[in-house]
Amino acid sequence: MIDHVRDLASVRDATDRLLTAAAKLNNDSTAEPSRLPGWTRGHVLAHLARNADALVNVLSGRPMYVSGDARDNDIERDAPRPLTEQLRDVRESAERFAAAGTIPADWSRTVELRNGVTDSASRVPFRRWVEVELHHVDLGIGYEVEDLPEEFVQREIAFLTTRFLGHPAVPPTRVTDGTRAWSTGRDGEPEVTVSGSASDVVGWLAGRRDGSALTAEGGLLPSLPPL
Repeated sequence: MIDHVRDLASVRDATDRLLTAAAKLNNDSTAEPSRLPGWTRGHVLAHLARNADALVNVLSGRPMYVSGDARDNDIERDAPRPLTEQLRDVRESAERFAAAGTIPADWSRTVELRNGVTDSASRVPFRRWVEVELHHVDLGIGYEVEDLPEEFVQREIAFLTTRFLGHPAVPPTRVTDGTRAWSTGRDGEPEVTVSGSASDVVGWLAGRRDGSALTAEGGLLPSLPPL
């Protein structure tokens, strides 16, 4: 069962860790490339702030973004800002998201995200947790997939294997970290078994690792669609 209150607390903790780490940067280092192609660290921080506000929109019943172009333009506009402005924006937008999470509401209701994707409102805090944790890794400032909280890793593996379940481009696949196993890909008996540490598995599923540390039995390591 999803516990949105617990997830909101996890979002706060993850945001605090990110802000503490990012505070050690400077204006020059925020202009340097992040681990995301075409994005500087400033782009990552700007995206985190705008995503928090976008999820406030989702919880309020408004469109997540005015449009895809508006989303991209806002990130480009905000990316070059000085570090102090970036950190303040991430902090204040996080506070707005946290405040939205305290408003009495039916957390079982269905909400709409981008591109027609729908989900339970109760899962929105977890989706925000994903944004904060993975983009902390993307900043390339010493936080790695091995540093992700264990609970987060297990839930993100389950979330992403479910996301790729039934995807025509992914062969029927069994994924295991040696303790737990998940199924993903097209329907049918698993053609490939992918195994490795939980950190390497989540890094591969989330597009943050190339999968070279994983073992694929029964075939090649599947190529995953972009998130």
